[in-house]
Amino acid sequence: MKINGNAIRPGYVIEHQGRLWRAVKIAHTQPGKGGAYLQVELRDIQSGTKLNERFRSSETVERATLEQRNYQYLYNDGDIYTFMDNETYDQIPIDSKMLGEDQIPYLQESMNVIIETHEEKPIGIQLPETVVLEITEADAVVKGQTASSSYKPAMLENGVKTQVPPHIGAGTRIVVNTSDGSYVERAKN
Repeated sequence: MKINGNAIRPGYVIEHQGRLWRAVKIAHTQPGKGGAYLQVELRDIQSGTKLNERFRSSETVERATLEQRNYQYLYNDGDIYTFMDNETYDQIPIDSKMLGEDQIPYLQESMNVIIETHEEKPIGIQLPETVVLEITEADAVVKGQTASSSYKPAMLENGVKTQVPPHIGAGTRIVVNTSDGSYVERAKN
């Protein structure tokens, strides 16, 4: 499906230079001289290499058609992560390079994810928006800090560092945003 160059959004998969690329970051730029353009950071689906490209609104790009299916994460064996189709119970192995280092720490056993495929080949996964994790280490509260705007560093059970409010301590289970690793709220259970 053809789209205008300025219609690219983060997460879109496009066909460019004969390969599949995922848009990671975008920035609209309007220089003082000349027309506006969209600066897009692209990541190659196969190799993981990055490319910065400019697209003007007059250009068209091919947005790849992806099929999305629900899978359940089972286990990993080294760099291979195994998922099971929720309808057919078929298992599919995916290499860690395809998953991305930012998503791997948030995978939990029996987690439901969406796997995107292009021409029957898996090209990536979508994690749930949030996950519940336990804090293993948290700095002590500094006296005099206000609870409204101050945060302290904490280490999660998956090895990711995040910022949490001062009243949150080690052993507390919190809800974390999987896209950026930020604190959302204290877990209800």
